[in-house]
Amino acid sequence: MGNRLIDLQHITKIYDGHPVLDDLNLYFNENEFLTLLGPSGCGK
Repeated sequence: MGNRLIDLQHITKIYDGHPVLDDLNLYFNENEFLTLLGPSGCGK
């Protein structure tokens, strides 16, 4: 495992009064590969 490069803590996002992320914690380490998947228009 590499060094931690990005550390996101307690992320919350609300669209039109509806929570889509609630208290998300996410981190990315050096030498890791991340992919976000989803249909077109979903807000990636």
